[in-house]
Amino acid sequence: MGKRSRPIPILLYVSESEKSAIEEKMAILGTDNMSAYLRKMAIDGQIIKLELPELKEITSLLRYTSNNINQIAMRANASVRIYSEDLADIQGSLDHVWAAQNALLQKLAAIP
Repeated sequence: MGKRSRPIPILLYVSESEKSAIEEKMAILGTDNMSAYLRKMAIDGQIIKLELPELKEITSLLRYTSNNINQIAMRANASVRIYSEDLADIQGSLDHVWAAQNALLQKLAAIP
């Protein structure tokens, strides 16, 4: 056997489903050389790690708003009255949720 330009082997174990997923992606790309594909992905592939504190904020705002709605519903069932202050509070909470949602979507849209 002649000299190899890449003499160092790297062994990789995968499950059947992982192998199928790799083969599907290779087919989409139009290549049948798994070594070249895996080498290219290992060197040039992107890893995206999303740390989104905005998502935690949205979740917190949704919990807060849900609690407010539940309290208002209980009051409305008990007294058959809904106060405009309660509705304004819910509207304010929803405005915060939408603002946080829009900020998160803009941040996600900026990911290359």
